[in-house]
Amino acid sequence: MRAAVIGSGIGGLCAAIGLRRAGAEVVVFERAADLRPGGSGLSLFGNGIRALASLGVELMGVTSPEAAMMRGGQRRPDGSWLSTYPGDALAQLRIVDRADLHAVLRAAVPVGVVRGGHEVTAVSPDGEVTRVGPDGAHKTDRFDVVVAADGLRSTVRPTFGDDPGVRYAGYSTWRAITDRPVDLHGEAGETWGVGRRFGIAPLADGRVYWFAVVTAVPGVPVDDDLAALRTLFGAWHDPIPELIESTRPEAIHYLPIEELAGTLGSFVHGRIALLGDAAHAMTPNLGQGGGQAMEDAATLAALLAPLAEDATPDPVAVRATLGRYDALRRPRSQRIARRSRMIGRLAHVRGRVLSRARDAAVAATPASVLRRQLDGLQSWEPPA
Repeated sequence: MRAAVIGSGIGGLCAAIGLRRAGAEVVVFERAADLRPGGSGLSLFGNGIRALASLGVELMGVTSPEAAMMRGGQRRPDGSWLSTYPGDALAQLRIVDRADLHAVLRAAVPVGVVRGGHEVTAVSPDGEVTRVGPDGAHKTDRFDVVVAADGLRSTVRPTFGDDPGVRYAGYSTWRAITDRPVDLHGEAGETWGVGRRFGIAPLADGRVYWFAVVTAVPGVPVDDDLAALRTLFGAWHDPIPELIESTRPEAIHYLPIEELAGTLGSFVHGRIALLGDAAHAMTPNLGQGGGQAMEDAATLAALLAPLAEDATPDPVAVRATLGRYDALRRPRSQRIARRSRMIGRLAHVRGRVLSRARDAAVAATPASVLRRQLDGLQSWEPPA
């Protein structure tokens, strides 16, 4: 089987690893000449860990179990707890520097598989892929399977005919990793205020990944990130001010939170399969964007494995297999995207009155409900 993967982000590399492991001949087309992930962290829950394990990827060297052992949940700006997660519900949680994860995945792909500087300009349902290389030359080849892992603004998704487009979620975020270790005193999670929140997650080397989210008008730039953060969060509980001050201004990145504006009727069109953000870009409120891309890749690789070593796989069998991929992945990923959107709306309700009502509702949520919700997110296994 000849497979083309479009995009060398987390989902694309996972797909390439899985398909190669199954015996397929794989090439990855990446528009950027040298893809460099920005400075941010990524939450890996039990489902993501299992997906990576099914692909033969081991991450324990760049992660730490510390996050799973910390007290986590939601706090008020004064540091008092609204809600805490049940102690063992996140036993497999790991936080990883996105750059470290990308390096591990890239190392698992042989040299020459990823073609940097190759921009895909057209894909057809029969597997034809046209791209422009670094020299400006156009080339078209046909593949048995095309995996479109080209992100939120996918160039492939519009060919499906029901592309819902992209929408702003109503809030924007600063993301950063501290320059040095910061003592979190055994506590992490999120702090919710009125129209703003702050998240804390420990990395393996003692540094801390943090994010600050604010309700904001789209398209309005922030002139001074550090000054804005000090104004918005400088009086919040420790160690939030210390985290901000422990980060170089140039390491702080501000960006709008965006998602798909609706749902796709299928992740599959002919020999093309959408994967990751290209299929189901979601808000980050559940920390499941990366995990869902990993599930996609692991599922696709497992389903295509019986056909992967065939030099000329039966087109009917390929299409049937991609149909199974859609049936397995679309309902779950779209359900998680909806839930993540709801969490974001809850976190960013307008005004103090609604925020107090939100806090009361969060505080009143039984631990059994939290556990059931977390179990639902993480209860995934690769197809047999």
